Amino acid sequence: MKLKTNIRHLQGSIRVPGDKSISHRSIIFGSLAEGETKVYDILRGEDVLSTMQVFRDLGVEIEDKDGVITIQGVGMDGLKAPQDALDMGNSGTSIRLISGVLAGADFEVEMFGDDSLSKRPMDRVTIPLKKWALAFRGKLSETCLLFASKGRKI
Repeated sequence: MKLKTNIRHLQGSIRVPGDKSISHRSIIFGSLAEGETKVYDILRGEDVLSTMQVFRDLGVEIEDKDGVITIQGVGMDGLKAPQDALDMGNSGTSIRLISGVLAGADFEVEMFGDDSLSKRPMDRVTIPLKKWALAFRGKLSETCLLFASKGRKI
């Protein structure tokens, strides 16, 4: 495709619809940052809501008000061990990204998902994390989802 224009100066703003991939990462980065992060026009699908709840369960304050997500980031060392197992719902993005994040947390965590998520391959996450000497226990296989991991301080 070729695009040609004679416009020399353009000013204004545009609004694009929320994107699932960017929404997940915005919540993760905002949670791991120190201080307040505001995210506008997040995609509020079930997967993204699962990621938000997981970080709430890890001790991050996340407020969803008037179309703005406000995250009080705690930094990597500020994540807290959850009271219960982390429910990833049906979100493959959540389990894969959050497993990597928690590899650097110095506490044990259990993660699980729904029946559909439990049938998806997890080896692209578990194999590299095992090489990094992350300790796993429980029903761990290439398609496993119910597992516990113990991270190590980075």
